[in-house]
Amino acid sequence: MNAPSSSSRQIAWPSVITVISAAILIGAEVFGAAFAGGWALAILFGLGDHGTHILQAVLFALGVLVMTAFIRTAQRIEPFTKRG
Repeated sequence: MNAPSSSSRQIAWPSVITVISAAILIGAEVFGAAFAGGWALAILFGLGDHGTHILQAVLFALGVLVMTAFIRTAQRIEPFTKRG
């Protein structure tokens, strides 16, 4: 019988903290731009209140996709776990 491998994984806290800190900073910019951009574009195109909220929601959803892609890429560069 094969014995289970004894390699364990440990959380690489410096990498996790670095990625989370960058995600907070970039997230503030992305979601702030989504809010302000939705408001500005709605005024530019005369969409009214409902149009403003819909446009902001669409841009917010795009921001979520951007942040998901950022965190996935950052995790590939700065792995969250290491063999210990």
